[in-house]
Parts: sequence; C-alpha cells; structure tokens
Amino acid sequence: MEFAVAVADEGGFSAAARRLRVVQSAVSGTVKALETELGGKLFHRTTHRVSPTTLGEIFLPAARDALKAAQHVGEVVQRARGQLQGTLRIGVMQGVYAGLDRALARMRATHPAVTLELRQAAASELVQAVRAGRLDLAIVAVDPDQRTPVGLAIRTLRCEEMVLAQAKPEAGAGDAPGLTPVTLGEVAGMQLVEFSPGWAIRGAVDRAFAAAGIVRDAVFEVNDVLTATDLVRQRLGVCILPTSIASRFGDLTIRPFADPAPDWSIVVAYPDQDASPAVTALLAEIQ
Repeated sequence: MEFAVAVADEGGFSAAARRLRVVQSAVSGTVKALETELGGKLFHRTTHRVSPTTLGEIFLPAARDALKAAQHVGEVVQRARGQLQGTLRIGVMQGVYAGLDRALARMRATHPAVTLELRQAAASELVQAVRAGRLDLAIVAVDPDQRTPVGLAIRTLRCEEMVLAQAKPEAGAGDAPGLTPVTLGEVAGMQLVEFSPGWAIRGAVDRAFAAAGIVRDAVFEVNDVLTATDLVRQRLGVCILPTSIASRFGDLTIRPFADPAPDWSIVVAYPDQDASPAVTALLAEIQ
C-alpha cells in the first residue's frame, strides 16, 4: 500500500522509488503483485505519466487511511515508551515563515527518531495536499477573509501588510524616497515586478488593486523572490512584498502604503481531527 500511494503521489514509478529509497524494480514488482491480489490494474501507465484507474481511485483513499491507522498505532506505542517515531511531512511556501527552520531544529533535537520531510509549493497545492493526507501540516499564506477549508484546522501565526520595494537611488540622483508612503494608484503607474498567478503574494496584490478599482500592468512576472529582488535591484521595476520578506533585503528602499495596503495572514493548517503526536509536537514548536 505504501508503494502504491507513493506512485500516486509522485506520478510515476521512478519518482516513487527515489522517495522510498529503493530500486524502481522493487516498486514496480510490489505494485504488480498488489494488482494481481486485487484482481485489477491500479494505474494507467504511459510513457510520461502514471495515473490511477477507476479501481485505483477507489483503492488509494482506503490505503491512505490504513497507512495512517498503522502509523498511529506505532506512534501510540512509541509515545507510551516516551519516544516519537515516524515521518512528518511538512509543506511550506517559499520564504513565507522565517521561524520554521528554528522550529524544525528544536523538533529534531527533542524527537530525533522522527523523520522530517519538507515540500515547497503554492499555497493552494499545499492545502489540498494536507486535506488529501499527502502532507501532515502546511504553513501557508491566506486571504484574511478566507474561510477555513473543510477538514482542516487553522492556527494564525502572523497577519501583516505588504510594502513596496524599490532600488536605492544612484549617487547624485537626489534624496531617497525613504519611508514616504505610496498609494496603489502611484504604484500602478510604475514598472511592476510581480509573481505568477497562484502565488499568495499575487493573490493579495490582485485583491487590493481590484478593491481599489485600479488596473495595473506587470512588466516582469517571476516565480521566486530572489529573481524579483534582483530585477528591482537593477532598477528594472518595483515589487510589492510582505513586510517580513522585504525586511530581509536591506539594500532596497522599502516604502509603506498610504491607503489600505495589500495584506495576508500566515497560518499553519493541519487536519482538524486525529492529528498525530508528531504533528502535535511540531505545532508546539511553531510560534
């Protein structure tokens, strides 16, 4: 069951073998034997992709539940013996939570027998992965007015406004804008470096401009913070960033917004029922 779930999660036998740290033939042989036992194919196999059959769609949720139950049994026994074991699968958005590294370090020191796995992706993908049982918890940014997804518990870590990041002026170019507030209308007239649709930062910025009834055009559209700040540093555009991320780039000029700024909330999302002891332990470390 573990091998079949890994094939479904990773979309292929080779990727599943890498995740499980076994040879591909072991995964293929195990899944084939399982299919023989079940009397039907679990996956459609093509050159580029492996996808579940109708039988696979029925089997995989039950397999996940069974694996979760088996893990829970082991965790209960280990907890009674005073030691947590197992694998904790964590999702996080790029650059979204600066304290995660310290929380993971404390978790590793306190519970060395727990294997920590980290996955980075967009917020919507991570939330769905937690709901589907592919991740144990995720740290993501959400719309402050967004409803809690069904089946998940949400704990807010931080609410923050966004700011405008600009290059510092060249020598002799006059006074720096410093902390002079800027409006969304002014920003709409600048050359913008923005993030791709699906990014939580992009969603917050889109909502702010839509609420203000302002249309703007992006000159550059990127999918990572370092590329965005490199473009800003070279005076190719300006970028709207969360305060916690912008503060990491001391060589840029950071300006607040005069009118209601784009904002977001950083939350940790986890199953609202039957959270494992390992999840509970990590939640205690996340501030």
